[in-house]
Order: sequence, then structure tokens, then C-alpha cells
Amino acid sequence: MQERKIRVAITHGDTNSTGYELLFKAFDEPTMFDLCTPIIYGSPKVAAYHRKALGTETNFSIISKAEEAHEDKLNLLTTFDDEIKVDLGQPTPESGLAGLKALDRAMTDFRQGDYDVLVTLPLNGADLTTADFKFPGQTRYIEASLDEEGQSMQILTNEYLRLALATTRIPLKEVASTISKELIVETVTTLQKSLRRDFRISNPRIAILALNPRNGDGSFGKEEDNIIAPAIGELASADINAFGPYAAEEFFGDGLFEHFDAVMAMYDDQGLAPFATLTTDCSTLFTSGLSIVRTAPTGEADFENAGKGVADPLALRHAIYLAVDIYRHRMEYDEPLANPLKKLYKEKRDESDRPRFAAPKKIDSNS
Repeated sequence: MQERKIRVAITHGDTNSTGYELLFKAFDEPTMFDLCTPIIYGSPKVAAYHRKALGTETNFSIISKAEEAHEDKLNLLTTFDDEIKVDLGQPTPESGLAGLKALDRAMTDFRQGDYDVLVTLPLNGADLTTADFKFPGQTRYIEASLDEEGQSMQILTNEYLRLALATTRIPLKEVASTISKELIVETVTTLQKSLRRDFRISNPRIAILALNPRNGDGSFGKEEDNIIAPAIGELASADINAFGPYAAEEFFGDGLFEHFDAVMAMYDDQGLAPFATLTTDCSTLFTSGLSIVRTAPTGEADFENAGKGVADPLALRHAIYLAVDIYRHRMEYDEPLANPLKKLYKEKRDESDRPRFAAPKKIDSNS
């Protein structure tokens, strides 16, 4: 384990939103500096403007390179020194571009090994549709910067569950035709690997939701019979503890999620609506499957509360905690794998949980 504190790069997000308020408040708590060395990728001029507007006295140390970061200080790395107009509460192409510049510099520094983990504050996607930015969000930009496009999976976490999606950002009418056995096997396998390496859950249990609600006789539709159930069988044969399919309303309504380490939903609203309902304080997004550990508070850029001094830094703190935990978990997981011992015995497969978590069988209407 390294002696120095973990270096956490944090991009300032949209400069007309609440990013700097969250940063100032998050590190007003001295114990945060016991956990990590923060490096804010942003603008000293914009930070000073926000500090004055908020009437806070938070100090930050201005640096030009990540290697200059000081422990026990809030380090602000200058990603650009241009004069930009700060118009609190108003998303503009200029404020979005300022956030993109910070992310671009952060990715350059990661490729050079200048920090350990990345936490991103929100950008307003509508103001990033420029000729120079052709990515539908920060995640795709990060993938392209690392030449790892298509390898990642978004995992949402809160105090109750971890949630992943089989399909994302597609019209509901296209979900059924998009789902395939191969897709489910691939996404659940990726999720299982992340749970083991990033969350250090040695034998994770994963629940897979049904696409359709139950029929009156207790049966599902053709997608469950022809696609999802066979995928679960193939996953089981690969020693992956995947269970289901579960009807979403029963799964969340009856609290079955409490028995699983993660949930795979078939489409956005099926998973995100109950996830949001179960979130009481804060939730965090983790981008798994990449060489970089990247987390973010969930949600869009908050323009409504910009400059009002009411933004809650708890979600940002949790994003930092999660990034640090995952970084440590990866080190613990990868270290023994670097020099593995030859296995001298055959592991016995444990299927003791499979009957317990098996989805209910069809009801025979003729019985």
C-alpha cells in the first residue's frame, strides 16, 4: 500500500452551477484531508468569484501541475486562465466549455499518472453540443480519452442497493428488440467482475428483473422464457450467482432487493424510478470497467440553487469516499493476482443460495 494519501482529482463542472459551493463545503470538514489529497481541476478566477458570491473564506492553494499538490490543503489546478463570464444559475456554452476544459486536462494528467482517482461534477449536456464536442456526456468523453470506448458500465449506488442497466437511453419501444441473451450474459458478467474487484464482494448475488409484468396466471412473456431465463442458466453454468427473472413491482415492493448485492434492470425507468425512491440522502454513480476509478454525484447540474449557499455537499463527499474505497479495493484485489499460487485443490461449487433466490415458477392453470 502506498505511503502518500490517495490523490483525488475533482473537476469543477459547469461554472454557472453549484460546483464550487459543493467543493468549498465538502472540504470545510477537516477530516476530508485525512482521507485524501484533493486536486480541483478548475479556474482560480472562477473559484474566487464563487467564494465572494457565497461570502465564504475557504482557502485554496493554486498550483499549475498535479505533482505540486500539497497534502492537507485544497489544491486548485489551473486548467485555463482565460477571463470567462460567470452568470450564476444560467447554463451557457461558455460555462459548459469551461467544465469540459477541466475534464480534458484531468484526462491528460491521468494518462501521465499524476493522480489516483477522478470525481466529476455535473456538466449541462445541452450546452456541450458544439463542433468540438461530439460525445453525449462526460462518460463517453472519458472512454474516448482512454481509448476504452464501449468497455464501461454505469453502476448507481445508494444506501440500499447497487443498480446497473441492460439497456440505456433508448426509446421504450426499442427495448424488447434490443435485449438478447448475449447482451444479458455480457452485462451481468461485467457487473459481477466489478462487484468482486471494485466492491470486494467475493461471491456476489445479482438479481435480474423481468422485462414484462406477470400475467394473471403467474407467467411472464416470451422475452423472459426465450431470452432472460436462458441467459440466467448460462450465467449459472459459468458460476455466476444470477437469479430471476423478477417482476419489478414485486421485487421492489416486497423488499427482495435487500437480499442481493446488485440488481440488473432491463431499461432506464424500470431501475431508476425505484432507485430514486429508495434514495434518502444521496446517491453516487460509478463508471466500472475502465482503468480509471471515476465516480460522480448523481443528478444534473443544479442551476436553480447556484449562488444561494444552500447546496448540500453530502453527495460529493460520498462520491469521494466511494472513489477512495474502490481504489483501495482494486489494490487489494490485484496484488495477490500478480503472483498467483498454483491451485492444489478443486473448489466445490456452492449452490446453497440458488433454491432460496429462485424466481417463482409458473402457476399451472389446469391444476
